[in-house]
Amino acid sequence: MELEDINTVAVLGAGNMGHGIAEVVAMAGYDVHMRDINDEFVQNGYEQIEWSLDKLAENDQLTEDEAEAALERITPLVDMEEACGDADVVIEAVPEQMEIKEDVYTELEAVAPDRAIFATNTSSLSITDLAEFTDRPGQFCGMHFFNPPVRMQLVEVISGAETDAETLDVIEELAEDIGKSPVRVRKDSPGFIVNRVLVPLMNEACWLVENDEATIAEVDSTTKYDMGLPMGSFELGDQVGNDISYHVLEYMHEVLGEAYEPCPLLQRKVENEELGKKTGKGFYDYEDGPGAEIPTDEQSELVKARLTASMANEVAKLIGNDVAPPKSIDEATKLGAGFPDGPVKMVDDFGIENALEALEAAYEETGHERYEPAEYLEERVSEGGFYDATEADEAGAEFDAIRVEYPGDMVGHIVLDRPHRMNTISGELLEELSAAIDLLEDDDEVRSILITGEGEKAFSAGADVQSMAAGGADPIQAQELSRQGQSTFGKLEACDMPVVAGVDGFCLGGGMELATCADLRVASERSEFGQPELNLGLLPGWGGTQRLKHIVGEGRAKEIIFTAERYEADVMESYGFVNELVDNSDLEASALELAADLAGGPPIAQKFTKRAMLAGRDDTEAGLEYEASAFGHLMATDDLMEGITAFMGDGEPNFQGE
Repeated sequence: MELEDINTVAVLGAGNMGHGIAEVVAMAGYDVHMRDINDEFVQNGYEQIEWSLDKLAENDQLTEDEAEAALERITPLVDMEEACGDADVVIEAVPEQMEIKEDVYTELEAVAPDRAIFATNTSSLSITDLAEFTDRPGQFCGMHFFNPPVRMQLVEVISGAETDAETLDVIEELAEDIGKSPVRVRKDSPGFIVNRVLVPLMNEACWLVENDEATIAEVDSTTKYDMGLPMGSFELGDQVGNDISYHVLEYMHEVLGEAYEPCPLLQRKVENEELGKKTGKGFYDYEDGPGAEIPTDEQSELVKARLTASMANEVAKLIGNDVAPPKSIDEATKLGAGFPDGPVKMVDDFGIENALEALEAAYEETGHERYEPAEYLEERVSEGGFYDATEADEAGAEFDAIRVEYPGDMVGHIVLDRPHRMNTISGELLEELSAAIDLLEDDDEVRSILITGEGEKAFSAGADVQSMAAGGADPIQAQELSRQGQSTFGKLEACDMPVVAGVDGFCLGGGMELATCADLRVASERSEFGQPELNLGLLPGWGGTQRLKHIVGEGRAKEIIFTAERYEADVMESYGFVNELVDNSDLEASALELAADLAGGPPIAQKFTKRAMLAGRDDTEAGLEYEASAFGHLMATDDLMEGITAFMGDGEPNFQGE
């Protein structure tokens, strides 16, 4: 089967995952049959889809016509044959119980056409075992969406023992076609990639508290504000549901052995029905207490070492057993769990030898199998890390938080590449951006810079506030971060080449300060701008108090900063901040076209123009003096003669910068 052969997708199960998957598939233009065991369940799922589509339209993420069309493509059904009798792909999203899934696949196999591919959304159960309930193991695979499917980009595509390569290829293509980012899982292994890293990590957090080696506050403070993960370990457990984590661990324990023994602390939480947010209490109290209040200054070196070591061991097992390569593990965990960096890179940065040492010390002290180092981990210590030189290049080792591309026409394209974090700006990103500017300025084949954000949600939603809060929000560190951003953005502003910012989505805080340093700004209609720092008790710290007024005027700059409100793109165009407003689908092409046009201009004259304007920003006389000097210099350039000749001959000049 090819992608173009897929017209109808059946989704079995209308619960949270099922109706979310149905909505995503329908929005991509496919006919969807959503089936559940009774009218009440399936109608409830349909109503949830209708509500979600209305919200997307209300927030301008879809037009009303697109939302109505997507809803019309979904048919709620109860009868299995009616739902799946003509389906090209069937995505199963029923409860995570093997007995239920066996009944579903037995009934499905009797009515589905021979051509149909079956894909299970299971988060932990064996793909190979589930395929045995059907007569088509070659056309059976995992297609694991993350909750909520409408928002989460990752889809793990998992091979069973007998899955055909063609099946995996077409399901990956389908995932891409519905706007998701598929990551291939080569072998059927409990937890696949993301849960295989996350669940043992949460279990180890529990063991640290159970054994009185750390407090919940120390674990979550370390996890969130030292390791930089999006949530504390216990905060995440409460969010996911402690029963969910416990059941996944039970399955891992059953299949993989004693290394995955659930911690008694987690078991007690489940037995006491303290499951997290959904029951009002878990590791934190959400009803009678303040919820997850995590201190920023209670980090523990022991906790960091032990949790990093846990990730190192799981990563080693995944790579060593050929479940997934390093790049896939990092990509999946960033997309599916919101990690700022993938666990492989985190371990390599921590020092793989340090992770092994932490495991060996804990194993010697406790004898527990979860600390027994994986063979592949020990092998990689001698190599200095999980990534070798070739893989590091493929994973973007030179730049991790950004990408540098060369689309042609003498344009250097910098992409802020943290879509899992809304392209928020961290210290690492600032360092890489500074290096990228130097790289492009030293390249004689590049004559303009285009800067954009990866994905459609954000150019950049601002500073990575979480990383700023690390270490108790130390004032000295904050000053250093402010100066680092001011220096990097100043380098971009002072770059001799024209700089274009292509803004799509949120352009807030530090992201707007970055865009302010571009010479011209092209924005999509859905973009939103703002300097929300005052709402946090801060002020723009990367030049916003100084640069914005030179573009929109001091009055408008004060309005934007003091109100801390968000502004639509058309308003910012009227303020003079946005130079060109384009349709959402045209943003990248329009921004690249403008950058290419500028790259074809006279580079010496462009350089002197920028320098003169900067020189005169606070001292008009100095700017005028620079202007006169540059004017005289340009009279002796070959570019001037090229421009005059082209003008006289009614042609296009070919400036060489000479």
